Amino acid sequence: MTYEPKDAYYRKARKEGYRSRSAYKLQELNRRFQLIRPENRVVDLGAAPGGWLQVTSRLVGPKGRVIGIDLQPIDPIKEENVVLLKGDIYSEHSQRQIKKLLGSAADCVLSDLSPRLSGIRDADVSRSVALAEAALDFAHSVLKAGGSFLVKTFMGQETEDFAAKLKGHFDSLQRSRPEATRKASSEIYLIARGFKAPSQKRE
Repeated sequence: MTYEPKDAYYRKARKEGYRSRSAYKLQELNRRFQLIRPENRVVDLGAAPGGWLQVTSRLVGPKGRVIGIDLQPIDPIKEENVVLLKGDIYSEHSQRQIKKLLGSAADCVLSDLSPRLSGIRDADVSRSVALAEAALDFAHSVLKAGGSFLVKTFMGQETEDFAAKLKGHFDSLQRSRPEATRKASSEIYLIARGFKAPSQKRE
């Protein structure tokens, strides 16, 4: 199948002022699973260029807070409830920064992290799952009991193993492939809800 970078969702995003077509994926996922609500505190991992931040900012409203972090700089966002960080989620310094900015435990952690693709399916799945594992480790450190976790990965056996691991940490796990996903893509989103916090102690 021919890769078409400027498809209907790309054009729609440009027309409606979204920074990426992935904004429509999050809109659909939230309609279906109610992950993000008004006044929530949300962390967006791999947030550049900011499409998910735009959607999340509107969902949490003026009393909510959204922290976006990426290795790449993110162009400023006008919404006052969004804070941007340039950093690595593997870094303890970045993790401390996010916890401080949140002010309290997060209601939801989002991860649209994607590896640099090699074109070798098994290698790309492995890299994707490694990023999902890192996102889960981070979520463990900031999520409140009962919180939600949304993570992108690619379909494969390692993904099934990761999904089984998620089931042990959350009350429910569902999968979704939003309509805005490119037809040729093997990406899938795992939606985990009802975080089983190991304790109520937070930094």
